[in-house]
Amino acid sequence: MRYEELSEEPCSITRPLVILGDRWTLVILKHSFAGIRRFNTFQSALGISRSRLQDRLDRLIEHGILVKQKAEVGAHEEYRLTPKGHDIYPILMAIRDWGDTYMAPAGPPVEYRHRGCAGEAHVKLECDSCGSELTARDIAPELGPGLTGESVAAG
Repeated sequence: MRYEELSEEPCSITRPLVILGDRWTLVILKHSFAGIRRFNTFQSALGISRSRLQDRLDRLIEHGILVKQKAEVGAHEEYRLTPKGHDIYPILMAIRDWGDTYMAPAGPPVEYRHRGCAGEAHVKLECDSCGSELTARDIAPELGPGLTGESVAAG
């Protein structure tokens, strides 16, 4: 199966990987959340080729995660996160939690603090009904309304 064909899979984990499964895309998003908005700033911060950066930015725009717009000040254009883009933040924070736990032997290189109380931000998986914190052992996957008879046969 080709990488692009994954977008047709009846899986809400697999489909987003077509957009987000590239390391450069996630690093671009990380920098977007840190306030970088200009092409040249992304390029110099990441050391990525201009063509690869343009390709990833175009893909994020195509999928409604970033929008390209004229800057509020100056004549340049900026790449801004959309509401759909802001919804990716918990994904990055979950990756950061995992990285801090398993790949930062000297401790977290950056601490993400709540501006309101200075507590540290973490992602938690919880039940929307009872509020219990969950792990993979607590989850029972079931067929959902987006899975039709056709997609069951294909999957």
